[in-house]
Amino acid sequence: MKITASEVNKLRQSTGAGMMDCKKALVEAEGDFEKAVEVLRKRGQKVAANRADRDSTEGAALAVVNADKTAGIAISINCETDFVAKNDSYLELAHSLANHAIDFDTKEAFLSSSFDGMTVEEKLTQQTGVIGEKIEIGGFRKLTAPFVGSYIHAGNKIATLVGLSGIVENAAEISKNVAMQAAAMNPIALNEDAVDSSLIEKEIEIAKDQLRQEGKPEAMLDNIAKGKIKRFFKDNTLVNQVFIKDNTLSVAQYVMSADADLVVTGFERVALG
Repeated sequence: MKITASEVNKLRQSTGAGMMDCKKALVEAEGDFEKAVEVLRKRGQKVAANRADRDSTEGAALAVVNADKTAGIAISINCETDFVAKNDSYLELAHSLANHAIDFDTKEAFLSSSFDGMTVEEKLTQQTGVIGEKIEIGGFRKLTAPFVGSYIHAGNKIATLVGLSGIVENAAEISKNVAMQAAAMNPIALNEDAVDSSLIEKEIEIAKDQLRQEGKPEAMLDNIAKGKIKRFFKDNTLVNQVFIKDNTLSVAQYVMSADADLVVTGFERVALG
């Protein structure tokens, strides 16, 4: 049957698939628009299955905060190549998905939610067929706090969220600066209490082994190891790290400089790769 150019273009605008793919789908569906969409989706599912073992280490890491600044989502929409990740239509889709994700607490709920007439998971499968690369959700991290700020590193490679205990003047700037810190320094935890006890024990044992190799007396090992653990916390926990914009302050001290009662309540970090 004859398929008109306007019908092909309509399907292309709706799905993002290539002109020839849209024409073939319409022919197969005998001109039925909805059936043609289904044909493209099924082709997407086939492509997705064929590319399931591919690495999707490129894409866009994004952070979105809700209107009242009390919740944020850090999410990565992953693909296979940097070429696709920089494409305007891919970035438009990624931003749309990130804005949709703010309403959900878990990755599972997000993937099963309705988006663009299908579930998010189905949309990703469809786009795998359209683009020809594996498209999937990588990181998905939700944060709530009295005030939530965000930062996206240049090139959409890292996205971070930071929660503050209250709303103060310049809260947006403060939270963004701390979020930049989290992006740059990649802390393992918020503070000492948030570090897994097994990791602390492992670090203590490593420190003791190093001290033994240096010939330190066994009776001194515990006290010296405690000092090394303090250094470990300073280097690896967000609030204890040296603030990158002013090395005379820790991150906690920088936040308290705005308000003596203000503290960082949490952070989330999502990165590509």
